[in-house]
Amino acid sequence: MSDTKGTGDMSAQAAGAKGFFLPGEDQEAFAKIVEKYPTKRSALMPTLWLIQDRHGYISDEAVTWTAEQLEVSEAKVREIISFYFMYRDTPQAKYVLQVCHNISCHIMGSRSLIAHMEKKLGVRRNETTPDGMFALEGVECLGACGMGPCMQVGKHLYEHLTPEKADEILDGMRRGELLPADTDRDLED
Repeated sequence: MSDTKGTGDMSAQAAGAKGFFLPGEDQEAFAKIVEKYPTKRSALMPTLWLIQDRHGYISDEAVTWTAEQLEVSEAKVREIISFYFMYRDTPQAKYVLQVCHNISCHIMGSRSLIAHMEKKLGVRRNETTPDGMFALEGVECLGACGMGPCMQVGKHLYEHLTPEKADEILDGMRRGELLPADTDRDLED
């Protein structure tokens, strides 16, 4: 297999493997991602981010599509998905609440914050609410050690969380209103 720069025939990419495809705007984003790297395989992680950001998780069909487009094996794609906790290969709750519980956030009160959120949501860490709206996870580090305790929801990072601020965020999500994040971690242009 060739491992050269480029994206090939866009119509073939749109058709995808086993029914998976990226719509037009995402095809353009994918093409821009691939153009940034000297080899297609180097675009693997950003491509997985794009897929997960748009679809919520990386399906088996998306794995096949990604392997075909980037000219890598499906095993390589699955290796990356299984190694990094941020990639998901099963459908997730509408909002996956990742609360840092590493040492810095722990010192700043993440343990009591997580306990408060467990009580409010009626689930424990690593569980999903019965309505599928929220999944609560404890994660090791979100890279915002000076802003703890913090929580990431998709690309949105909420910092200096208190139980009151967490309640406001959760109540907004229940109403379908994602409150402005303290930091957004957008895909690079």
